[in-house]
Parts: sequence; structure tokens; C-alpha cells
Amino acid sequence: MKNLAIRGGEPVIDKKLPNYNSIGEEEKLAAIDVIESGVLSEYLGSWSENFYGGPKVRLFEENIKSYFNVEHAITVNSWTSGLVVALGAIELEPGDEVIVTPWTMSATATAILHWNAIPVFVDIDPNTFNIDPKLILNNISSYTKAIVVADIFGQSADIDEIMKIAKRYNLKVISDTAQAPGATYKNKLAGTLTDIGGFSLNYHKHIHTGEGGILVTNCKNLAERMRLIRNHAESVVEAKGEKNLVNMLGHNFRLGEIECAIGIEQLKKLSKIIKQKQKLAKSLDQGLLNLDGLITPVVKNDRDHVYYVYGLKVDTNIIKVSKDLICDAIIAEGVPLFKNYQNIHLLPMYQKKIAYGSKGFPWSSEYCKREINYKKGICPIAEELQDKSFFGFGLCSYELNETHIDLIITAFQKVWKNLDKLES
Repeated sequence: MKNLAIRGGEPVIDKKLPNYNSIGEEEKLAAIDVIESGVLSEYLGSWSENFYGGPKVRLFEENIKSYFNVEHAITVNSWTSGLVVALGAIELEPGDEVIVTPWTMSATATAILHWNAIPVFVDIDPNTFNIDPKLILNNISSYTKAIVVADIFGQSADIDEIMKIAKRYNLKVISDTAQAPGATYKNKLAGTLTDIGGFSLNYHKHIHTGEGGILVTNCKNLAERMRLIRNHAESVVEAKGEKNLVNMLGHNFRLGEIECAIGIEQLKKLSKIIKQKQKLAKSLDQGLLNLDGLITPVVKNDRDHVYYVYGLKVDTNIIKVSKDLICDAIIAEGVPLFKNYQNIHLLPMYQKKIAYGSKGFPWSSEYCKREINYKKGICPIAEELQDKSFFGFGLCSYELNETHIDLIITAFQKVWKNLDKLES
């Protein structure tokens, strides 16, 4: 145990951690029931009573409404599709600007580009990794139409402050709560406190249907527009009497009967799964508490955390060994960390000139109402975290018990006791 695995010693964990699997017999039977019915999907892309999907789709959506205490729920075939649908529903037009965090999955921003709108990246809180409301104000222009808020890693962003800004400037707010289903903010469920919210159902989330997404809202008009965009809007707007045709370009973003049958069973498990993740995270917190220079997840007092990711930082004022080298050492001990997350604004598509844009932007130059800077330096906190201090553990990716947690803690302790050896 004294010799680091990265220096030839034996690793603390000598077997791969078991993958997380929330699918059980209930989901199997639910899927078989749909298969035996012969009705794997019942959507029609023309106006009819089946425009809104089959019985399992509708039941799943009813159950979502009940669980999240919302007026409307719309299932889609992925959360990426959900973001596209949500942004279309708020009537984005070419050249509109949408404020968004750089510290999230790329689809949060590319969904904006889908409607020929412009992402404006705003830096994050260094402790929670969520978008910083104080910095939003500095980035609002006369072209700003909306704010997309990611509740990253499992903790809600500062929604009250963001909604106050939105009300002041007449902006729509969309919650990307893909990673935080069931998280609470001031005793209310994250994702339900903005104009539109939603959750991911892809395979490594708390609950899943393989692929899929959920949209929620308390606005009837937005809900109906989202249902239209989900299912070939252009074919049914006349029959529906829809007079506002902005973004009534439809898609096939429909979630099938098998997935929704599985989702019905998965939703029943969500509360229990969250409690389990929170218990494991608490054990990690306690076990890592005394490692000088290691910062464990910061959870604000008025909300909780559902730990899709257990996000960590190295205090570079205390620890002089590089974050990457520390991560390599812990990974060698058998803990599957990831060394960084994402700076969307620095992805190649935002840096390189392309054929149909004259200023290096991924949209037609005629729509660009003002020049947007995506160079390194516009989000210094996110950039510093990426380069020097952040690393994470995908708590939701593994089926862990307290024994696994003890081994993970031991691996961290071993590396911390030998930090001086990493430098040599």
C-alpha cells in the first residue's frame, strides 16, 4: 500500500467498479407487455387523436406531471431533441442571442444554433460550477431572447436570481436539468421553476429508457408548441388552428411505447436512487475531509445535490503537483476519474472559419447582428477549472456500495500521502 500504483506498486482497487444498472424485472415485463401488444408506437404525423402518441406515452407523461407537480409533460427521443424543441417553442428567430453556460454538454449550446440563434457564453460559479447570475447582466444585449440554465452535476443553479433578471429584461428561461432529476431548490423540484425545464433519460442518468428526454412546463401555449415541434408541426398547424408559425418546422422527436413503458417503471425508483447516491456522496465527503488541498462538492444551504457527478477541485494555492498528474495517480489506483469537463466556447466549431460564415461563426453571416467573441479568456473561471483544478468522479455511472466507497477513499488517501513522490 505504500508504493503508488503509478510507480509500480499494487493498486488499491484491482477490479473494475461495477457499472450502474437501474433496469430490473419490472422494466423487462413492461417492455414484453408492449411487444406482445404489437403497438410499439401509435403516433401519427397528421392531425388525429393519435397525434400525441400511444397509451404508454400518455401514461408516462401523466406520471411525470404528477411526480414533478407540473401542468404539462412532453416526452422526446433524447434530451438533445428536448433542448431543440424547447428553444423552438419560445419563438427564437435568426440572430437572437441566448445566454448559456460553457460548462455543460455541447448540445445545450448547439440546440441554440439549430434555430440560427447565437450562443453567448457566461462564466460559472467556481464552487457549484453553475452559471453565475452576477455575470449574466454583463452579457445581456438588445438581441438577447433567453437564458439556458444547466443544473450541472446534480445541483440546481441560482434560479431565483436568474428569474429576476429574466423578468426585468423580458427573457425566457429554460432549465437544462438533464443531470439533476429530483434535485430540490428551496424545497421545489429543479427543472420546474422556469418557463421550460427538462431531464435526460439516456443510459447513464439516474433513471433511463436507453435514450430519451422529458420536457416540463406550466404554460399551455409553450406545451402545445413543443408537442407540435416534436411531431411534424408543419403538417398539422392548419388543423390545430395555430396562427403563430414561428419555428413550426417539425421533427420526428417521438419517444416510443417500449421506452415509455420502461420509463413508467423507472420513475417509480427515482426517489430511492437519489437517496442512495446522496448517502454514498456523504460517505465520500467524510472520508476525504482531511485531505489538505482537496475540495469536495460545495452544496448551497437552500438546495440539495443528486450527484450525477461528484465534482472535485485541487486547491492550487496548497497543492503544487499538477492536477493531471494527481488524477493519473488516482486512476492508477483503480478509481475511474475524468480529468476535466467542458469549455464549449473553445470547441473547434466556434473557432474556425467555415464555408458559409464570413467571421468564423457557425451561422450565416447575414444573421449575425453583432460580433461575438469566443476566444479563450471570455470565461476565465471555467477555463481555469478545466486546465488546472477540476476533476470528477461519475458517481451515477457505477453501482457502488459502502465497501467500494471505502476503497475509493483509501486510494485518495494513498495518493495524498505520496504527493511528494509524484513530483520526483
